[in-house]
Amino acid sequence: MKFASLLAASATICLMTGSIAFALPQQPVMTLDLAKTLIAGCQAKAEKEGWKMNIAVVDAGANLVAFERMDGAYLGSRDIALRKAEAAAKFPFPTRALQERVYGKDLKGGPVPGLAFAPGVITVPGGLPVKTASGVQIGAIGVSGATSDQDEVCAQAGLDAAKDALK
Repeated sequence: MKFASLLAASATICLMTGSIAFALPQQPVMTLDLAKTLIAGCQAKAEKEGWKMNIAVVDAGANLVAFERMDGAYLGSRDIALRKAEAAAKFPFPTRALQERVYGKDLKGGPVPGLAFAPGVITVPGGLPVKTASGVQIGAIGVSGATSDQDEVCAQAGLDAAKDALK
């Protein structure tokens, strides 16, 4: 009799917790396929322009998902691309906006100069957050190898290539 009651209580708890687990909202995430699409779009733009780029894609936690170093890209730009992606994942805006907060739009001083000294934060253009069409940030792309403005154009090309996947 006690065993049957215990079994019934266990079954009830399992059913209740199972239905709670299914009720949790689903959050979109950066997948390897999406990261590859971002990289392919960026790489296509870079090849068209003659740029040799390092391209990093991270998830929302700034963890590396995929990386591509184009033939001839500067070895030193590898870390810069990754840091741009990490910074854009940690903040909800492009690394150009970080630059403006540190140095100002005229590059003569911004409202948050100390941000330049935060470990792992890079304050030059070329890092863009990756967001779904509904605005959920799922990661970031960071690019380095040309001028910072060209890096940003290349990162945007990656986002443009993944537009349908981000709906």
